[in-house]
Amino acid sequence: MAKIVVIEDEVDLQQILAWNLRSAGHEVFTATHGLDGLALCEDQQPDLVILDRMLPDIPGTQVLLRLRSGAKTSGLKVLMLTACGEESDRIVGFELGADDYVVKPFSVRELLLRIGATLRRGRSEESTPP
Repeated sequence: MAKIVVIEDEVDLQQILAWNLRSAGHEVFTATHGLDGLALCEDQQPDLVILDRMLPDIPGTQVLLRLRSGAKTSGLKVLMLTACGEESDRIVGFELGADDYVVKPFSVRELLLRIGATLRRGRSEESTPP
């Protein structure tokens, strides 16, 4: 179905996400650090990036800014998946260009539905004539 990069430093959560995404038919690539995730995004050109906000090397917000400013990555769909759930955190995520924002803990079923909706929005935007 879709190519998805998961940038998440909690290895157990990363594995759960990857397993559920693969079970749903997606091709999944994972990174535990922001810089590694950025390189994966440039190399793989995924349909969607699932991005944690708190990473060991650089904040997820910086990853998002770099994705949005990159020539090859500016149009990627990004879903923030983070424990930072205050309204101000969500607002910053959206202002920086996140397409969706999900707060931990979360329902895997809801996350999969949000991923599907985000991917559908991406396809409909591509097919809409200028």
